[in-house]
Amino acid sequence: MTVRRDFQEPARCHPDLLIGREQLFATARDQLASGGSVLLHGPAGIGKSTVLRALAEEYGATARTVLRCSATESESHLPFLALADLLGLVLDDVSPRLPAAQRTALESALTGRGESSLQRDGLALRLAVLSALRALAARGPVLVVADDLQWLDPASAELLGFAARRLEGTPVQLLCAVRTEGQESQEYDRHLRACPPDTVAVRLGPLTRTQVAQLLDHRGHGCLSRSTVREIHRTSGGNPLFALELGRALAESPTPPRPGEPLPVPTSLRALVLSRLDMLSVEARRTLLVASAGARPTPALLHAAGRENAEAECAQAAELGLLATEQEAPAVRFAHPLISAALYAETPAQERRAAHAALSTAASDPIERARHLALATTGTDPEVAARLAEAAALARDRGAPSVAAQLGLLAARHTPADSVPGADERRLQAAEDAITAGEVDLARDIAREVLTRVTVPADRVRAWIIVIDTAGHTMAEVDAVFPQALADAGDDPRLLALVHYQLAWRALIVEGDFTEAREAAAHAAELAERGADRRTELLSLAFQAQTETLMGHPEAPRTIKRALKEPQDPRVACHHNGAGSARFRWLVMGDQLAEARATVTALLREVRRRGSVESEVHFLRGLAETELRAGHCGRALELARDSLRLARDSGIGETASAMLTSLAEASGGDVDRALALAREAVEHAEEDGDQMYLSRALGALGYAQLVAGDPAGTVRSLRRVRRLELGLGITDPARGRWHGDLAEALVRIGEPAEAQDVIDTSREHALRLGRDSVLAVLDRAEALVRAAGGDQEAAVAQLTSAQDRLAKLGYGLEEARAAFALAQLRTRPPETGQRRTTAYDEATRLFRRCRALPWLRQVDEALTTPEPEPDLTVPDALDALAVLASMERQVAALVMEGATNREIAARLFVSVKTVEATLTRVYRKLGIRSRVDIVRLAAARRAK
Repeated sequence: MTVRRDFQEPARCHPDLLIGREQLFATARDQLASGGSVLLHGPAGIGKSTVLRALAEEYGATARTVLRCSATESESHLPFLALADLLGLVLDDVSPRLPAAQRTALESALTGRGESSLQRDGLALRLAVLSALRALAARGPVLVVADDLQWLDPASAELLGFAARRLEGTPVQLLCAVRTEGQESQEYDRHLRACPPDTVAVRLGPLTRTQVAQLLDHRGHGCLSRSTVREIHRTSGGNPLFALELGRALAESPTPPRPGEPLPVPTSLRALVLSRLDMLSVEARRTLLVASAGARPTPALLHAAGRENAEAECAQAAELGLLATEQEAPAVRFAHPLISAALYAETPAQERRAAHAALSTAASDPIERARHLALATTGTDPEVAARLAEAAALARDRGAPSVAAQLGLLAARHTPADSVPGADERRLQAAEDAITAGEVDLARDIAREVLTRVTVPADRVRAWIIVIDTAGHTMAEVDAVFPQALADAGDDPRLLALVHYQLAWRALIVEGDFTEAREAAAHAAELAERGADRRTELLSLAFQAQTETLMGHPEAPRTIKRALKEPQDPRVACHHNGAGSARFRWLVMGDQLAEARATVTALLREVRRRGSVESEVHFLRGLAETELRAGHCGRALELARDSLRLARDSGIGETASAMLTSLAEASGGDVDRALALAREAVEHAEEDGDQMYLSRALGALGYAQLVAGDPAGTVRSLRRVRRLELGLGITDPARGRWHGDLAEALVRIGEPAEAQDVIDTSREHALRLGRDSVLAVLDRAEALVRAAGGDQEAAVAQLTSAQDRLAKLGYGLEEARAAFALAQLRTRPPETGQRRTTAYDEATRLFRRCRALPWLRQVDEALTTPEPEPDLTVPDALDALAVLASMERQVAALVMEGATNREIAARLFVSVKTVEATLTRVYRKLGIRSRVDIVRLAAARRAK
């Protein structure tokens, strides 16, 4: 596949390079920084030249000489052309330093004077190139940048390879790129063998769907719907060049592709893939057209569609590289999805319809038959519309809501104006299927289009509800919809119930008023019961139950029982806002972790079967939370990352998934990533006006700050949570479980009185609601308060009890944290050496069992910090600061302000490692053990 030069990405587009290329770019950068060479490889359009130019720009400044060449296919037959590009500008400089025979051969080859050739002057030329590079290297580092090695003329390639293999010990580095086709291609091997021995091969693979979306957004195509972006990713195969060209063509096209049809392929890309089609026979091309129109083409399907010589014609296409050859797979697979899309787009509409007509009888699957029938038919046809509606229902039952939405739109297109059900009713059903599939942009567009013409109140309210649903947690943006929906609902209790159910969500998300939300949900349930709408009644009761649970309302158990009462609606039973979800939340908050895990696992299995993306995101988070509570940090992290990946791909539940993933990262992964995700969640919740998740996001941020060693930051974040939840009317401490963390952080910054107040207030609610695990965590925090007051014996007893209770309840991570706090108390002086290490054995064992890596690092720090207990007598402590060097005083002062190591490094323009080393010296000079003791010094100074 030949890429035209005008489609190669310019080097100045540096942000594009960072999308999906961070790791490989870092690998190549590290290799070059260590003095090695790099060979980039991958298929056409994958971005090799962009990465090559960016690396050359970055490292070219460090080299005294940069030699460049970029070959083209049309010039690959010209001998020594690439060599002339590399050495032509330095020939006058190096020639005098070459032996006469080598100089003559090299000048003859580069200038074209004489008749130099590898056969005639082979050894002299080889040695001349080697000598030239060594001569340049003698004056300083040399960087050789060679793009498109596959088009290097054979003579230049041979000479460059000869020299490269013999450059060891000289400051000459190669930075090259070569095209390779196929995921497992080893075509770069021969080029790698022609590079220096220390060369690292770096493959550029396809971008993920999320990365393609980021790339399109960066290039100004962010207006494309998520479903369209998914199709761009599929058609482009993750190739950034292809994706950008497809995105540009779609953004410029006045008419988007019809449902069920491949994307239109712009002329710029058709030229890349269709040249080989001209080498096919007419019949072979028709066979490939049928294959491109089919969803899963096989030789048997092609035979059934009338292609009698399918095997031979497919073999011909495979020889030309149009089809992938897979011996064991029966499917007919194009070498790249773009080939299929380009072939389909190039074919006249009449021939495409004929291919679909053949497949409408040949396909064995009724859904496929209906789709092909629709694409073979023009105009309205009630029979075709009915078959498509039946196929959509079948796809829905199979758990393929995205397919159901496509078929529903096709059914609407073929529905005559006077049919019942009508075209708009079918469009609304398609929009609801799109919501289930996570294609909220498509659903919103459909609903708004229907609202421009439909007059039936039931259809209008149904469309308004779709618009509200697609807003997700940004409900403030659709505030104007509610009065219109209420007006269209009139006095119909069924329609009013739908609107009041959404008003309950608005009260919770936008207003942050749990009491109003509970009352609105109860009213919606009453209206739905009067209107005999069991589905809306169940959803309203489940919402009421969840709200009461979070409020610590005494009616919560009774409401859950009402929501679980028969008859049940199967769609609601496994819905993320249904009674099953409400029961799961009750179980988690009530410390019934085993039953909660079984419940959410069953719910997750069912929603995956149904293809409900939003519910899947929700229950993945629920299962991750359950595993985190149980202390299975590694498993929780995997689930949380899956949830976040799916949330970002679908655009559903991103704030909640970022929040939960932050908790999982801080417990079992990367603390810096935990902080970044928590801040992202806080920012999104504030932007969306989402009061419900703002407090949860701040809670995650406070926990991450605690694990990162920033107790002052924890206090700032969790004090804000405390104020928010007081305003929201949330009294159940099992909802966010931040209370113990806030108390612990307050103790660390020298505020034990406020810590005790948090503990006392939270304990009162936990006792009322029977939250045993919360009570144990509060006892752990209170033990720290007692220890800070000098009552170590009582603190040890309380910690020991808290650890035992947490172990019995199955809260593995909290148990390990109690063991850690206990070890810290027991290893205060005069404990030293082996006895000190042994005291931490239990905490280490428990954290390892949980795979709580960040906490294990805290244990290591506790074991390696200086042991002497600080003398916090105020005059001595203040005098001690005078012994610090200037940098040490600056670092200590910033610690006193509550800055983290990373923040200190940024403010002082030094590395984090420098800050850590400086703090170690501060500890030693002041005779203290940790940052906490520095904060105590600050508190002592204030007291004086």
